[in-house]
Amino acid sequence: MTNPFQPGDEQTYRLTVTAADFAVLDGRLIHPVLSTFALGQALEWTSRQFVEQMLEAGEESIGTLLTVEHRGPAFEGETVEFRAIFEQLNGPELLCRVEARVGERLVATGRTGQRIVSSAKLQARFRELRG
Repeated sequence: MTNPFQPGDEQTYRLTVTAADFAVLDGRLIHPVLSTFALGQALEWTSRQFVEQMLEAGEESIGTLLTVEHRGPAFEGETVEFRAIFEQLNGPELLCRVEARVGERLVATGRTGQRIVSSAKLQARFRELRG
């Protein structure tokens, strides 16, 4: 692992909300807005951009933490800007604060965690757990 980042560094990601991002359960539309599930996925992807630049050959990353506080809606056609702020690196685990906004409107806040691990050790652990 290499770490070119400092606490406070940021990564961003933009997503224009489509019907595919709506809150749907068992094929039934719950609300025609960006779902909490889609928010979580985008927030995690935003912080993962740090990790992608930190990985060295033979390493990969696994998610360890995702909290999402859904604060307001994002409607179809709106562009949501996601921001991840490098909070700290605890050994091999990166922790970030994350937020999502449509303009000045706060859509979500939260935190993410990603642990950088040996690819070989991770695959061996997966095989062990599968039996």
